Amino acid sequence: MGSLQYLIVVFKYGSRQPWVMVSDSSAPDERHLIELRREFHRYPEPAWREFRTTARIVEELERIGVDEIHVGPDAIEPTARLGVPDEDERSQWFDRAQSRTDRSDVLEALEGGNTGAVAVVNRGEGPTVGLRVDIDALPIEESTDGSHPPAREGFRSEIDGTMHACGHDAHITFGLGTLETVLESDFSGTFKVFFQPAEEVLGGGKPMAAGPHVEDVDALLGVHIGLGHPTGEVVAGVDEALAFSKLHVEFEGESAHAGLAPNQGRNAVQALVAAAGNMYAIPRHGEGNTRVNLGNLRSDNASNVVADRASADAEVRGETTAQMEYMRESAVRVLNSAAEMHDCTVETSLVGQAPREDGDEDVVDLVAAIADGSEAVSSTVRRGSLGASEDFTHLLQAVKAGGGTGAFVGIGTDHPTGHHTSTFDVDEESLSIGVDVLSRAVLELLE
Repeated sequence: MGSLQYLIVVFKYGSRQPWVMVSDSSAPDERHLIELRREFHRYPEPAWREFRTTARIVEELERIGVDEIHVGPDAIEPTARLGVPDEDERSQWFDRAQSRTDRSDVLEALEGGNTGAVAVVNRGEGPTVGLRVDIDALPIEESTDGSHPPAREGFRSEIDGTMHACGHDAHITFGLGTLETVLESDFSGTFKVFFQPAEEVLGGGKPMAAGPHVEDVDALLGVHIGLGHPTGEVVAGVDEALAFSKLHVEFEGESAHAGLAPNQGRNAVQALVAAAGNMYAIPRHGEGNTRVNLGNLRSDNASNVVADRASADAEVRGETTAQMEYMRESAVRVLNSAAEMHDCTVETSLVGQAPREDGDEDVVDLVAAIADGSEAVSSTVRRGSLGASEDFTHLLQAVKAGGGTGAFVGIGTDHPTGHHTSTFDVDEESLSIGVDVLSRAVLELLE
């Protein structure tokens, strides 16, 4: 297809005053999709530190030619963020991004960790359709083994201890490729792409749903690659995402000499250990699956010191939002009881959350019909199970509350190991399949 030229109005960051630019745009070919995915793979950034990632997305949006680009507080509600790292941590990643991009205008809007972007294309009267993709990476050291394609072919993560081990680099590519493809078609209405930060900590969906761009969406799609499905297979509706809450827990007691005067101390480690045992003993809910787990148990004290501080991260899940809330309330009760038992105090803070929200039948039917009619798709699964948690549900819940519909789509891919592993990778043939299915679905919904 030949190159088309558009007149584009883009709003400056932090401003409502438009400036005009002219850009050439054409639907992406498979090679370009692969190059984009590999570039994002090389520069992974974790939750609320996706500074360079967001700047690079903005550059692609400008190249494609969209009406509005929203970043920083214009894209999300900053006060609703969960799991935000401390200022020192954010500053380190911000400084690193400054050395990897010359887009100081974008970085300025993202300062403080307000990452992510929303792209808007308006073509007059008609429905508003949204696509949400997530953009953050994981704190995992990527394999250097020569059999691992990113290591073998030169696009392994260049940031130690961080990698795209869940396919979010592919998701960003889906978002950009779908946007470019949709722009090549004639349609009436509005198309929005939500480039959401902080999915891995389930802290970005809520502030993006609380932002100003979701409330008018009539139909919303989300997407995830892999999930145990092979290349060529499409899951029209990925459901059964467990509702989720993550808590950070801090016990405080009083230090003392463990040999000379242990009676003078108030042992925070004892309180934490008691809480851990009792949390695993919370009765599971009889009406559905529930989960509880603790990690990152920590106390920085010597063996001859009664610990005055101890911390942990805890998570609970439920097959329904109500069942998750039952687990969370039970966990908080156990934590408070353990603190009281050992004469300590405990502070519990919510650092990640996602409700349960399944896709709508009519949207699932539409995606399934599109997948069935695509030559690139070898098999279609109408409904599939996620089995974990996803904060796309915040956005879907907000759209449904406004009378809209939506679904979470799975794009299969062959990969050597499971998600969240050091050797995770995607079959790059899946990129064009995902863009094809998603763009066709968006255009159908715009009709």
